[in-house]
Amino acid sequence: MTDRSVFALRGGDRVSFLQGLVTNNIDRAADGIIYTALLTPQGKFIADFFVLGRDTELLIDVASSHAATLAQRLTMYRLRADVSIAETQMIVSRGTCPMPEGAYRDPRHPDLGWRAYGAEDISDDTDWDRLRVDLVIPETGIELTGDSYILEAGFEALSGVDFKKGCFVGQEIVARMKHKTELKKGLVKVSVEGAASPGDAITANGKAAGTLHTVAGDKGLAHLRFDRATGDMQAGAATIRRV
Repeated sequence: MTDRSVFALRGGDRVSFLQGLVTNNIDRAADGIIYTALLTPQGKFIADFFVLGRDTELLIDVASSHAATLAQRLTMYRLRADVSIAETQMIVSRGTCPMPEGAYRDPRHPDLGWRAYGAEDISDDTDWDRLRVDLVIPETGIELTGDSYILEAGFEALSGVDFKKGCFVGQEIVARMKHKTELKKGLVKVSVEGAASPGDAITANGKAAGTLHTVAGDKGLAHLRFDRATGDMQAGAATIRRV
């Protein structure tokens, strides 16, 4: 998985520092791995990543496309905290075959297999796009962009947000969406009958209904307006239906 970067956070304040910033409870990473995100104060997505706790450090596993942005944001928030942030040379592997020694179960869904960290790539040949579509798992830079709200992307179902942990950046917006409003849009699985491409606009009865993202065979992931996502919809030359 050469599209991932791994950072090491070290220093006496590493846990409390990250705890006050991200959506999940960092204490849960002490004995394993968690999935979380860093948001803007307005609750918009910046980066999603995994955090792995070790004796003297926290490892952050993030998409390489978002690694520099995440490191810059963490550095900005560091101020006087006893925290250092350094990129490592670790390679991230993942698979759905029997879990190798030292690997970790993907915390987002039991069927997502394992993740491992080391000096070589031991990934298997799982069709990850098809699996993500089947399980409705968003991908950084595709279903998760700077316009995304994490609850609309399914973060609660993916164990990526903890509403009991206390404050984090963007927490007020996320809590409001959770407790005071009903989600009107979100990421869902759809059937795709015909030719359509990721990024195609989806319409229903001539009105904008959403956007098609990952396509795998005759299924795909789409961000839809729920009030319009009924019956047949169109994207490119394809008929789209919510599954």
